[in-house]
Amino acid sequence: MSKRQTILVTGSTGQLGQSIQSIKAGYLEYEFIFVNRQQLDLSSETSIASFFEHNTFDIVINCAAHTAVDKAESEPELASKINHLGVQQLAHIAKQHHAKLIHISTDYVFSGKGYRPYCETDDVAPDGVYGTTKFQGEQAIQQTLKNSAVIIRTSWVYSEYGNNFVKTMLKLGQERDSLNVIFDQVGTPTYAKDLAKAIMSIIQSQAFNQADFKTNVVHFSNEGVCSWYDFAKTIFELTSIQCIVNPIETKDYRTPAARPYYSVLNKAKIKRTYHLAIPYWKDSIKQCLTALHGKAP
Repeated sequence: MSKRQTILVTGSTGQLGQSIQSIKAGYLEYEFIFVNRQQLDLSSETSIASFFEHNTFDIVINCAAHTAVDKAESEPELASKINHLGVQQLAHIAKQHHAKLIHISTDYVFSGKGYRPYCETDDVAPDGVYGTTKFQGEQAIQQTLKNSAVIIRTSWVYSEYGNNFVKTMLKLGQERDSLNVIFDQVGTPTYAKDLAKAIMSIIQSQAFNQADFKTNVVHFSNEGVCSWYDFAKTIFELTSIQCIVNPIETKDYRTPAARPYYSVLNKAKIKRTYHLAIPYWKDSIKQCLTALHGKAP
């Protein structure tokens, strides 16, 4: 009987890390190891080196990141350590250990000024520390690991876990009679559990199991398009929360970091390469709400 492949999942307390944990029982052919920042700190070169001195893996799924977009503006050094330098070190270690790497990136690598869904080959122009450091992480992987890595850009991630737009809307919708929500930023929500399943489909795919496949970048979000306003309205409709949602413009809601106006991702490549079927965003939000409350349709 062949030995089970070991999968290391970093960022185990984040939305995606917890979502992978929630589905791991369906993948018994793999041995999963989940680590949080206390066990493997991507901001510390010493922590990374020490951890991999004593542990080896067949596949690393890097879910760890400095994702606080506004905070990154005032913590550029920390964001760079986690999103760029730590990722660079991970890539070097993966190369040394002949391990495959799946790395999660973001729609923030684009300018957000586009008008059609972004393809992987479109020009990158991040606006802000978060997007810049995430793109530097992508570049570090591509320069270090010419083979055996998959970089997945995603957008608007939500889940039953941690802090996210869905949980914030549910909380505020029950506390207030009305809310102002931005309508001129358009993208696609991503249910973290759908992304977790997609990652596992990639790992099981023929393309991923070829010897030394060429490192590539792919896009993943749910299907469809909406604004944050549409997203909020849908959440309230599905949960029968009687809260009025007022559409406002980005200029009326100032944040330290600029948000992309348009961040719809073209997913043709990931569907073609790994034979994925991707759920529609409204179907996935129903699933998440059912998991949270057991009362959405």
